[in-house]
Amino acid sequence: MPDVRIRPLRIAAALAIGTLFLAAGCGGSEQPDPERGKELFTQRCGACHILDNAGTKGVQGPNLDLAFKQSIADGLGRSTIEGVVRKQIALPQGSQMPANLVEGKDADAVAAYVASAIGKKGSGGAGGPAGTAKADGQNTLQIPADENGQLAYQFKNAEAKAGKATIESQNDSSVPHNIALEGGPEGEIVQGGKTSTITVDLKPGKETFYCSVPGHEQAGMKGTLTVK
Repeated sequence: MPDVRIRPLRIAAALAIGTLFLAAGCGGSEQPDPERGKELFTQRCGACHILDNAGTKGVQGPNLDLAFKQSIADGLGRSTIEGVVRKQIALPQGSQMPANLVEGKDADAVAAYVASAIGKKGSGGAGGPAGTAKADGQNTLQIPADENGQLAYQFKNAEAKAGKATIESQNDSSVPHNIALEGGPEGEIVQGGKTSTITVDLKPGKETFYCSVPGHEQAGMKGTLTVK
């Protein structure tokens, strides 16, 4: 996801770009799909950008909630922001991200979602993952991925016994994830209801579990496994 920081001196230009782009009718008569946009944003852009509504905690690009905060307070309409974001996707400025990271209707959908989501809490609220996942009698541990496709597991902490253990992570979303332990092993990357599984011989202490899809761990998709 490209850099979308807007300085005060660029507001007038941003307004012109957004208005011009919307007038051009990027996606034709068909309305963009924000739900599809959220899915694509989480998958393609979440490793770089913070956007509270998507639950992403990227570390490379700007915080999108903050990037447009003052502009919204000054009365910049979300339809105009949508045009600005769409233009930035096509022609990024001051960013290492490639042009047209998403294209056509997908780019329209991402722009529509980002514009509608800036400054808004996600459906999961501000609390994030809670509680501790605990292994069952067979020392099998269930650490599902977030069902809405956010870059997170449903638990940030887990407990298991020392010895042979199985760790499973079901992923009901369309965003690809897996389960891995720092230093190995790594489970299969899955999506759409499939389960990523690893079998490991655990030793007492603490381990880090994470998603090995590039950018997902850096965006916060990890947790601590305590082995007793």
